[in-house]
This record gives sequence, C-alpha cells and structure tokens, in this order.
Amino acid sequence: MKAQIAREYRKKHGMDMPTHQLARIMYEENKSAFLDKEDARKSLRYIEGKMGSARKYKSVKSSEFYKEEHRPMNPWKLPESEESKYLPFVIKAKRLAVLSDIHVPYHSIEALTAAFDMISKEKPDAILLNGDTIDFYGLSRFMKDPRKRSVAHELQACNELLDVLQQFNAKIYYKLGNHDERYEHYLMHKAPELLGIPEFKFENLLKAKERGMEVIGEKRIIKANKLNIIHGHEYPSVFSPVNIARGLYMKGKVSAMQGHNHQTSSHTESDMNGEIVTTWSLGCLCELNPAYMPLNKWSHGFAMVDLPENGKEFHVRNYRIYKGKIL
Repeated sequence: MKAQIAREYRKKHGMDMPTHQLARIMYEENKSAFLDKEDARKSLRYIEGKMGSARKYKSVKSSEFYKEEHRPMNPWKLPESEESKYLPFVIKAKRLAVLSDIHVPYHSIEALTAAFDMISKEKPDAILLNGDTIDFYGLSRFMKDPRKRSVAHELQACNELLDVLQQFNAKIYYKLGNHDERYEHYLMHKAPELLGIPEFKFENLLKAKERGMEVIGEKRIIKANKLNIIHGHEYPSVFSPVNIARGLYMKGKVSAMQGHNHQTSSHTESDMNGEIVTTWSLGCLCELNPAYMPLNKWSHGFAMVDLPENGKEFHVRNYRIYKGKIL
C-alpha cells in the first residue's frame, strides 16, 4: 500500500519534485499509512530504485519511476546511509505576516491586539508563526514552579490562539522554535514509546490538518522569495556586539530575518558589487519581564513582508510595538 501511494504521488507531482519535499506532502495527507515523514521517504526511494533491496526487482527497474544513476550508486559497496538532505521550506505568498515568540500562555494581549489590528487591516494571505508560539513551561528541563499552569492548559490556550488566527482567512505556517521542540524532546527522554503514535504528535495536538496549517520543523530555513527566515535557535549562538540583526548578518551573510532574542533591530551592508544585504531581528509578543529574567533588552514587535510575484524581491516592514501602539 505504501509503494502504491508513493507511485500515485510521484505521478501526480512529477519526477522533478525533491524526494524529501514529496515525502512531507505524502505524510501530511496520509498519516494513517506512514509512521512519519522518513517512512514516506523510504517508500519513494523504494519505487525509484534507490534502496538496495528494491533494485533487484524487475518490476522496480522497469517502472516509469525508476531513476537510473549516471554512475554506480555505491561502487565501494558502502553500507546503506541514513543521510538526509537539509532543504529549505518555501512559502508562496503575496503578503506575509511574521509573528515570533508569543510564548502562550505568557503572551501579551496588548501587543497581540496591536499586531492583529494591523493584520486585519493589511489582509496578508499567509501568517508565519516563527517559533516559540507555545512556551511549554511545564516541559522545561529547568527548575519549575508547580503553581504555574499545566501543559494541558498551555495546549488549550495555544489552540484558542490558532482559532483566532483562522478568522483572518490566511494560510497559517507554524515554525517550531526551541520552546515548541520541548514537547518532542520530552517524549524522547520520558516517554519514547509514544513517539510516532498519531494521537501524541505535536501537529495533531494543534489540529494542524483540520486547520489547513503547515508545521515546519527540523530547524529548516524558510524562503520567502529571496528572504531567508529562521527562528534563531538554528545557530548555536548569535554574537551581537551591536544588535541581534548584525549578529545574524555575521553568521549568515545573506538577507535574513529571525526572532528568538525578543529584540527589534536591523542591519544593512553592501558588498563590493554594490549589492545590499539586510538582516532583521523581530520583537516578541510575550510578557517583557518574566520572573526568570526581569531585566533584559526585550521589545514587542512583528513584521509584514510584501513579496512581488517575480520570486526574488521582498519588502520588509519591521514594526515595533510600545504600550500597545505600533511605531
């Protein structure tokens, strides 16, 4: 059955679509058939003759999906590799709202109201939740206050936030930040037996399929035309002697945007050919003075990105929010 699904999807989407990307689509639309995205990828590799166990079958080698290599796949008879390709996630939109570091249930109603008022007015066709949308305080490995709200309450509050976002009739993308990843890390350490069970998958807890929402994990870079977007935890650290945006420039050397550090900033440099590179860091939409770090440099903010249809240009408006007003 898995191979048949793989054949149907490869025929529908064509031979040029990367296997990793097609596997993600297959898994999202057939979660009852596959254990995870890797399981879907193996099914595609099977019908394409990329697995040693498949190449010996004539039915595979003679099929329209078989991909003949230009050279022997493994002339030295090396063992099968678990290598995976790190591919960007591409967002197609005309106007993209980028909201980072909401940290439900420690969100700022005042800051979110200002951002949502702007979204209601600007009517973006896509909204990117750029990491740490949920805090998962209860799953933190740090010392926890037992009086804080439960994980169940955090998930309920996050779903209520997503219910509100759906009112804007925009495609929602949910990027996993370091706080969102706490859930799967907790399962890995405390309940590995639950990994892969559909009812316990994070995207299912957020009703992603019902909402038409795409969840972006694996620390993947997001591409919006030529703008690169990350949460910020993808780099082990961003050195920021001036500001976070300059630190991002020193790391990436391309036009990019990140959240994670809860600070609004921008940095621009040009190369010897006069090409301009700009980086941005986004403010957060959560409380500004949490108990674990009441003194900080945080600020509220979000971004709106206009994306011309040429697939290259982008126009970033990096907003700051102060006392509930957009600056």
